[in-house]
Amino acid sequence: MMKRLYDRVMELAGHPQALWWLALVSFIESSVFPIPPDVMMIPMIIARPTRAWLIALVALVASVAGGLLGYAIGALAFETIGQPILSSLGKGDAMAEFNTRFNDFGFWAVLVAGVTPFPYKVITIMSGWTAMPLGTFIATSILARALRFFVVAGLLRVFGAPIREFIERRLGLVFTLFIVVLIGGFALVKYL
Repeated sequence: MMKRLYDRVMELAGHPQALWWLALVSFIESSVFPIPPDVMMIPMIIARPTRAWLIALVALVASVAGGLLGYAIGALAFETIGQPILSSLGKGDAMAEFNTRFNDFGFWAVLVAGVTPFPYKVITIMSGWTAMPLGTFIATSILARALRFFVVAGLLRVFGAPIREFIERRLGLVFTLFIVVLIGGFALVKYL
């Protein structure tokens, strides 16, 4: 089923209305959909590199708007909608423990989920459930998603198709290492 869904999303990247489809995929990926918008962005940017920034901007705006839907699911409908979504992603058991610590690290949680392969939808729902301040959630979502989508767009615009394999296989790891180094740097400065 996931393979068919992935293939369908790839087909939409070549659709005449691909930007609208990208907006839809970016929006629903932030709260319920399992396929990330990068799957559409990559072939769209390779096909039309001059539109790289527009494609990244559409993904950013729609993703943050979808993140607000995820936040609302967590805040208003966690028991009926949010919990089953998180349980289906295998995150059900850790929810209670996560809730107690989440807001202490809310900025970092949203930033990490926004740029790494960790499912962003989990953090959007948890942000609403734990009542993270909405301003913090929005600002961090914009920062994280802009970093992710504009780095992908920039790499593809500069290097074209040859960079595709690196983005698909290793960019998540690079972002994860970047976050680890960033947090480590802050921790080092704090204790020196």
